[in-house]
Amino acid sequence: MRLSRFTTYASSLLLGAALALTGVTAAHADEAGQRAAAPAYVALGDSYSSGLGSGNYDSGSGDCKRTSRAYPALWAAAHSPSSFSFTACSGARTDDVLAKQLGPLNSGTGLVSLSVGGNDAGFSDVMTTCVLQSESSCIARVNQAKAYVDSTLGGKLDRVYSAIRDKAPSARVVVLGYPRFYKLNGSCLAGLSENERKAINGAADHLNTATAKRAADHGFTFGDVTTTFTGHEICSGDSWLHSVNWGNISESYHPTAAGQSGGYLPVLTRAAS
Repeated sequence: MRLSRFTTYASSLLLGAALALTGVTAAHADEAGQRAAAPAYVALGDSYSSGLGSGNYDSGSGDCKRTSRAYPALWAAAHSPSSFSFTACSGARTDDVLAKQLGPLNSGTGLVSLSVGGNDAGFSDVMTTCVLQSESSCIARVNQAKAYVDSTLGGKLDRVYSAIRDKAPSARVVVLGYPRFYKLNGSCLAGLSENERKAINGAADHLNTATAKRAADHGFTFGDVTTTFTGHEICSGDSWLHSVNWGNISESYHPTAAGQSGGYLPVLTRAAS
């Protein structure tokens, strides 16, 4: 009788422990699932978001040059969002985002990332002018781009940001900026003059400042990548940006794969958390 009672008591303890352990394990599994879950994510924007410059392009994306090495795809791979729509496209301007990229946005979208404005301001023409023409022509073209940012770009950004908010009212929206291209007094011995490099960096800062203000006005988060790219600019000796790439000219002045993973991804990760 004593043995039977002891056996029953021991069995009860073991059963209770098993149930408790099962409950704890289920709770931890549930917590882990909650931590792993991520909202529906839509990645919009221009070549800095599509990943131009980092290679391994998706052939199905055509001239948009989207790639799994771009920061949106890297973030999605790491966080497993409930859905991931990647519509960023190389060469996109604000009007292109409005006309071609907003389709996946809806009331269930939880996260949106975006980089746009550089093409509107004439980024490609600025760099072409600076590489091929005189210092005075370069600086004049930079100043023209800055004037466009002040006079026109703000209204275009407002229209894009308002459309995003209308379509995805609950989403966290992260607007990513642009890096400074050059380390001043760096290791480059030829190419642009130091005055030209300084002017180009100043234009990037000018564009970022204007973009950050408009983003804040709409309640969006601005992701400043100048900090993560510091020490990895062109002329740094460890550049995460292509300089002039005569073999593939479109990749010039765009982030490498290291620039996407080391310069852009950490900024989005912090802003989205």
